[in-house]
Parts: sequence; structure tokens; C-alpha cells
Amino acid sequence: MAFKDITKKPFIVDRDTNRFVGIEYPFRRSDGVEGWFASTSTTIEAVKSNVRMLLSTSKGERYLQPNLGLNLRRFLFEPITPDTKIAIENEVVDTFQMWLPFVQLRDLKVNVGGNDALGKNTINIYVAFNITRDPTTLASVQVEIGE
Repeated sequence: MAFKDITKKPFIVDRDTNRFVGIEYPFRRSDGVEGWFASTSTTIEAVKSNVRMLLSTSKGERYLQPNLGLNLRRFLFEPITPDTKIAIENEVVDTFQMWLPFVQLRDLKVNVGGNDALGKNTINIYVAFNITRDPTTLASVQVEIGE
């Protein structure tokens, strides 16, 4: 017979500077006591790193996880229409629901192309989010895909 675990502790804000939550992105060697790699000390910093990594990863790029990531590079040389932007937004939302279900998207902006006369082939994604267990903490990440 299954029992419901009611001893689960509520979400605790991590204020202990001697505990580390995740690895900081981009990977680099640590200067301090956190270990070999630089680490994040709060949950929101770890989630920001996870969001940045998820947006920067292409599907099939991660070994043994072929469905992790987004297929955003296929949109780089496509004609940009409102339907293309909606397709990019839908792919981001679906990927977040699959891989980061504990993250609530608050704002999602997709800008395609550069500001110069050459018209760079880039996709700029801005995501504002919060963790579902801590809705008062809002964070944002901006990632550029392409050149």
C-alpha cells in the first residue's frame, strides 16, 4: 500500500554561503571553496544557469539525451514572419514544460535579426520567469542564437 509523504519540507530560501546548488554557466574553474567548477549558491542562480543552458542547447547535442534542447538554429535563415515568431515561442514554451516544469514563464520575447545594415542571422530570446514554489522572485535571461 502506498503512503503519501507528508514530511516533505517546504521550499527553503538558501542563505548558507557554504552550500552550493549547481554549476555556473559558462563552465570555468572555481577560485574558491566550491570545488573544481564555479558553482551557484542560490536556487534562482542555478535555475538561471539551467534556463541559459536549455536555450543554448540544440536537440541531439546532448549525449544520451537526444530530445534535450531546442531546434532554434533551423529558423536562422528562414524568412521571418509572424508565424515564424509564434513557432519559436511555442517551441520554447513546450521545451520548458518538458524539461523545466518548475519554472513559470512570465514574459517571452523573440527578436530576429540584428540592428545593423547587414541584417545578422541571429535570434534573440528574452525570458522572464520565476520558480513555481517562490512566485515572488522574478529573474530573466537573454540568449542570442546565431552569429
